[in-house]
Amino acid sequence: MIKVKCYFVLIFLLIQLFAFSQLKPSNDDAFNTEIKLKTKEFKEQVNFSIAGAFFLQEKWDSTLVYSMKQLSDANANTEIMNYCHYFRAISFRNKKLLNEAKKEFNRISNDFKFYHKVKSLLGEIALEQNEFKKALSYFKEIEKYSASKNSTLKGNNVLHDIGLCYLHLKEFDKAEEYLFKSAHEHEAEKDTLMLIGSYVDIANLYYEQYKDSQAIPYFEKAYHLSKKVKSFELKQNATLNMAVVEENRKNFPLALTYRKEYETWKDSLNDQNKVWEIAEVEKKFAVKQKQKEVNVLAAENKAKIAERNGFLISSVLLFVLLGTGVYFYRQKIRNNKIILAQKNELDELNATKDKLFSIVSHDLRSSVNALKTSNGKLIQNLESKNYTELDVLLHKNSSIASGAYNLLDNLLNWALLQTKQGYFYQESLHLMRIVEHVEYNYKPLMLNKNIEFKSNVSASDYVFADLDSLKIIIRNFLDNAIKFSKENGTISIYSRPSSEEFCYLVIEDTGLGMNEATRKELLKETILLSKKQNDDIIGTGLGMQLCKSLIRKNEGKLDIESEENVGTRIIIALPKFKNHG
Repeated sequence: MIKVKCYFVLIFLLIQLFAFSQLKPSNDDAFNTEIKLKTKEFKEQVNFSIAGAFFLQEKWDSTLVYSMKQLSDANANTEIMNYCHYFRAISFRNKKLLNEAKKEFNRISNDFKFYHKVKSLLGEIALEQNEFKKALSYFKEIEKYSASKNSTLKGNNVLHDIGLCYLHLKEFDKAEEYLFKSAHEHEAEKDTLMLIGSYVDIANLYYEQYKDSQAIPYFEKAYHLSKKVKSFELKQNATLNMAVVEENRKNFPLALTYRKEYETWKDSLNDQNKVWEIAEVEKKFAVKQKQKEVNVLAAENKAKIAERNGFLISSVLLFVLLGTGVYFYRQKIRNNKIILAQKNELDELNATKDKLFSIVSHDLRSSVNALKTSNGKLIQNLESKNYTELDVLLHKNSSIASGAYNLLDNLLNWALLQTKQGYFYQESLHLMRIVEHVEYNYKPLMLNKNIEFKSNVSASDYVFADLDSLKIIIRNFLDNAIKFSKENGTISIYSRPSSEEFCYLVIEDTGLGMNEATRKELLKETILLSKKQNDDIIGTGLGMQLCKSLIRKNEGKLDIESEENVGTRIIIALPKFKNHG
């Protein structure tokens, strides 16, 4: 009878120890990390993020409220719903509402990443509710998973749970097999707390079968191991087990010794609980005091922040005003420089315009006067019927009229270019055909001066330019070549080897040429040179200025090579038309 009574005491202690050894924390590091990642991933789901934060802080009531709010959202996806059901299940379990916890666990879909934990926790709840067969089915289901490489469950815990289920179901052989496997793994991992629980479970396994000689060594092992741990509750339970064992063995003096030790540990545990209670009260008082200090400091900080912000705002406003003043001052200086540069450019343009009008008016007046004088001589020779002189005078008049016409034509084109009224359209042009068309009109003039003409423009050159402006450029340079060439001279038009971007057209003569200073002046912008060595040669510089402007508008380049009394070489670079088939 005594043994039976002691047996029931031991079973009670077994349940207490089982509850201690098997109550696993609701969270683990891997799961906590996953929750933090998920709350960041779904940060737009505010209720889910708040529920996750409260779950990590183990504030179960708040977790239940916000997870329910998230579940009421119809747009929540399955993954978020699984996490919310898990939060609620753990919260209910910690609040000892096991049936509610089971309902929430069963609402989690089997594709949940931590579904193995759900099965494990359902097994533990079934074990706590004495549904041993149901608990065993859950634990057996995850036994295989716990052995896999990806498992986050400890295999020895699963084995221990299965052993306890078999123990309660009176299947002692299987219980012995699993409890010993669990104990061996606890020994390997040096998990003293779990090992003590395993020893007590094994002892009770034998004790229940009346195998006292096999049970007692494990009670003793549990007792000796309890000396190494800090848990007063575990020391107390192990000592009480030994007292009951010695009472059953009729060794009452030793049993009394264990009873005294049991009372000592019980008093220590009570003292420890009291110390913790006092410490908790002191902690709360200290927190209140600290909160008061924090409130005072917060008020002081607000005042300091307001003062600092006022200073900062004043400083910023002052800096902005200073910066604005500096900006407008520098802007005024910059604008004055721009205005001065524009004024100088305008003065230069006005000077060029005045010079142009002076040269043009002078040369037109000279041309008209020369034509008038020549016509007078023409009338005299017509009366005297001097046909030889008449022929000379007619050719001279034709040359004067042609020069005046070219001058007026250049003047018109220059005016259109300056006022941006001229038509301009760039297209693919066959350079050789354009040169042939222009040179045809100038061959009579070259014959009059007995000038030899050579043309060798590449048939493969296609340029991207405006047709009318290209004709004006070639016509002016060809006209200048004839104008400044001596009789019996030579004029050549030919292509230089083209580059990747440009085609090069060269107009070369054996005429008067020019010195280096004149060549450089001609290449400058807005420079007008009037070169006139006799009445037959009119040179306002307008044609050169017009050509430079048109070449620039066609995105080309101009270069001049010349030597005085040897000749001049005009080099025109025009963009190549690359897409021509």
